[in-house]
Amino acid sequence: MKHKEAIGKRRTFGVIAHPDAGKTTLTEKLLLFGGAIQTAGAVKNNKIKKSATSDFMEIEKQRGISVATSVMAFEYRGKQINILDTPGHKDFAEDTYRTLTAVDSVILVVDCANGVEEQTERLMEVCRMRKTPVIIFINKMDRDGKDPFELLDELESKLNINVRPLAWPIGMGYNFQGVYSIYQNQLNLFQPDKTKIAKDVVSFTNVDDAQIDEIIGEEGANQLREDLELIDGVYEPFDREKYLAGDVAPVFFGSAVNNFGVKELLDSFIEISPAPRGRDTDKGFIEPEDDKFSGFVFKIHANLDPKHRDRIAFLRIVSGRFERNTFYNHVRNAKKMKFPNPTSFMAQDKNVIDEAFPGDVIGLYDSGNFKIGDTLTEKDNFSFKGIPSFSPEIFQELENLDPLKSKQLDKGIKQLMDEGVAQLFIQQPGNRKIVGTVGQLQFEVILYRLEHEYGAKCTFRPRNFHLATWITSDNEQQMQEFLKAKTTNVAVDKDGNRVFLAETPFLLQMAERDYPEIKFHRTSEFLLGSE
Repeated sequence: MKHKEAIGKRRTFGVIAHPDAGKTTLTEKLLLFGGAIQTAGAVKNNKIKKSATSDFMEIEKQRGISVATSVMAFEYRGKQINILDTPGHKDFAEDTYRTLTAVDSVILVVDCANGVEEQTERLMEVCRMRKTPVIIFINKMDRDGKDPFELLDELESKLNINVRPLAWPIGMGYNFQGVYSIYQNQLNLFQPDKTKIAKDVVSFTNVDDAQIDEIIGEEGANQLREDLELIDGVYEPFDREKYLAGDVAPVFFGSAVNNFGVKELLDSFIEISPAPRGRDTDKGFIEPEDDKFSGFVFKIHANLDPKHRDRIAFLRIVSGRFERNTFYNHVRNAKKMKFPNPTSFMAQDKNVIDEAFPGDVIGLYDSGNFKIGDTLTEKDNFSFKGIPSFSPEIFQELENLDPLKSKQLDKGIKQLMDEGVAQLFIQQPGNRKIVGTVGQLQFEVILYRLEHEYGAKCTFRPRNFHLATWITSDNEQQMQEFLKAKTTNVAVDKDGNRVFLAETPFLLQMAERDYPEIKFHRTSEFLLGSE
């Protein structure tokens, strides 16, 4: 019974957005309303500038962006909330895509002035592909932006999903006074406060209450009633089953920085969002209610605490109960492992736990045993699907500037590659290290972390490759012919898998035509037998 109750209590979701839409700010305010923090971090206080709670890497504080997924847990109204805050910058999209495999639902943040942006569309494609339930939070309503109905139309047309407002803004910009919760049928008015929860909340249970006219004015009250009537006429009533199936996205409005609409979002979220869901494996579907423990690693982070040089594997628990100091089966390595110090997270703060349940994300101290996509089980041998590496699009060769620090460089680049921030390809002769990424900013992060976390000074030199594809074949003779003909374009990844570095799309097409019995894989899912 404890197992089933624990599953029902948990809500694990990711917060995603285009850069600067306010994603990390919203995450922080959810923590604020959940009582996990008392004062928001993104404030200036005399000489001290505090950074957002979820942005803990030094380079994130300097650049003011999120470049790594953060995990934060807290309790709210009887629920265990697990938030995964993701990088918004497109150069780190791969980390976000992998994080989406570890959540059961998503809150998508949209800037009311900019509407649906490029990265928003890409992220939504991944959610639709996985049938992940999505709630949309339209942010920055305290600034002038697009008309709310125009935004709803844009969401439907660009994101290819039906929407249903469950909250509605009262005014916009300087006239923004609060939000009306359609789902809970109450009006909440807040005083803007960027750091604390406003205490004066005026609630009504009937939108026709005459007091509303006195508080927000007759014009504002009449506009609100007209808008709500139009919403009921245009949009279908909210259907939770359609939301859970990923077919309709509830929409909320507010201002995360000023705490407008955040409580409505959180209160409604814990009522409608899904409990932990199962996952597919190479041997069938695993339900959360299964008695036997199982989980998968979706992220690895080195030097979470630079003082201790620790390396943490982030594990999403899918089924059963995880227990401290219990032996579990590491499927890929075919060996038993136990974990004396499993941790829960509040960004960089960690607490040792004795047990965890489906939906939880825990940290396992790792000395190099784990790779992204690894499966841990209590008994059976199976692997969870759908945690791929993507073919990189930008390539640069790593050059060591200090030969005396070669060992530090080798260790650093290996650990950073294990995190999945980029991919390493080794070319012969010369053991040349070519790093592939999906965005230029990743190279800056790698250089910064190699120097500041490992003491290795290096630089990057651009290489003219179009795409990296993994190559496999059952025809060893044709493979050998290919390797001989394409010597300067062949490398191996950090796990020893062969990779073809194509210089142009045309040369890749020619290779596929000339060597029909060689498969050119765009993702690494073929390694799990699930491509």
